[in-house]
Formats: sequence, structure tokens, C-alpha cells
Amino acid sequence: MTFLQDLTFVLVAAILTNLAAGLGAVPFFFIDEISDRIYVVLWGLASGVMLSASLFGLLPEGLRQGSPLLVVGGAVAGVGLVILAKRALSNYEFHPETISEADFRQLVLIVGTLTVHSFPEGVAVGVAFADLPVGGRGIDVLRFTIPLLAVFVTTAIAIQNIPEGLAVAIPLKTAGLSNTKILGWVLFSSLPQPIAAVIAFYFVNVTRAVLPIGLGFAAGAMIFLVLFELLPEARTRGSQLSGGGRLELAIGLAIGIAIMSPLLIAG
Repeated sequence: MTFLQDLTFVLVAAILTNLAAGLGAVPFFFIDEISDRIYVVLWGLASGVMLSASLFGLLPEGLRQGSPLLVVGGAVAGVGLVILAKRALSNYEFHPETISEADFRQLVLIVGTLTVHSFPEGVAVGVAFADLPVGGRGIDVLRFTIPLLAVFVTTAIAIQNIPEGLAVAIPLKTAGLSNTKILGWVLFSSLPQPIAAVIAFYFVNVTRAVLPIGLGFAAGAMIFLVLFELLPEARTRGSQLSGGGRLELAIGLAIGIAIMSPLLIAG
């Protein structure tokens, strides 16, 4: 396969993770409200698969590809970039329902906000496919041998995108937008992922020396997002539940890790 074909394959895989976010809007075609209990379980599930992808997929592969210093440096860079981006956007709260009325500055801020959350996940997909041209152990799809790490990470990101899509959809539903518009904005919210995946895949194939840094970057950024975005959001949503939603969160985490277990064993 040519490099362009490999790049196209990665783009398609990343687009599929983007489309998975749309599943978060699908329930509103049938019901008007999602209970906080289900919401907490879903955020727990997303956290479980993201932590599994980072701790048992990206970081070990990074250490196999390069020195611990490079991997740790990449992880620190990933965390640092997310923190800096969040601080730069700290005075702006993302309300998708206002996008149609936004001026140029608002649109820049909106895209920046979406990128903070989606870009690291796209990088994770891109670097996970780094060995696509090499072949070896993996799963055969359409005459491509997909590395197990790529299957592992892409599955995790796709699953995580579902509750993330739901998080975007809920305020839009409350604001009275139509289901079709809600679906469109949810898909838009994950648009940076395919872009980031292609960029990351290109760079780690042109300069293989950056692969351990890229793997560490993706892992560090995603772990940070889980600890400081996903889990706090789950605790906030579960604050009115009995026990503060801790049981629901634990169930979600357990389900997320269990879903990823077969790929962990295969790896």
C-alpha cells in the first residue's frame, strides 16, 4: 500500500470515531430527557476506556518505541498544552446553540474550545496507526493489517465520544434546537479529531523519532482530561443521586475497563 492509501485509511478510521459522537444525540430522537444516573454511568464508562487506552496501550507502546525520558516528556507536553489552551479560553464558555449568531472572534474561540478536547484524542488515533505500513500483528481489514494498538485506541476513542456527544446534545435539547441540528452540532464538536489524526500519522511516519513523544503526548493529555474533565463532570451530575453517584461511576468505570479487556489480552 502507498503512504497516501495508508493516510486515507487513517482518515476514514478517525472519521468513524467522529461519527460515534453522533450516537450521543440519537436518544433525543426517541426520548426528551436522559437521567443523571445513566449520564454518570456513561461518563464512568468513557473514563474507563480512555484510561485503559492510555495506561495499557499508548504508554507501554511508547516505552517500547523509545526512552522513558521521551515518553514522559511527551506526556508533560500533552498535559501542558491542554492546560495552556484551557487557560487561554477560560473566559469563554462554549454554547453551541449560539454558533449561528457568532462573529469571527466567537467562531475562533468555539473552534479552539472544541480542539482542546478533541485534538489529543485525534493525535492518539494517528500515532496508534504508526505501524500501519509495517504490517505484523494485527487485524486484517480490506487488505490492511491494522496494528492492535490502533484497534485498541480507536475503539476507546469511539466509545468515549458517545457520552461526550451526549454532553453537547443535552444543552442544545434544552435550548429547543431540532434533533437534526443537534446531531449536526454534535458531529461538528468532534471534527478536530480526524484532522489531528492525519497530522499525527503523517509526522510519526516522516520522523519515526517523534513516535514515543507522540504516544506520550496523547496519553498524558487524555489522562488529564479524564481526571480533570470527565470524572468531575460525572461527580457533578451524580451529586443529587444517593451516595453522590459513586456507585454509578464505579459501575461505568468497570464496564469501560471490561470492554477493553479483550483487546488488552490480545495485545
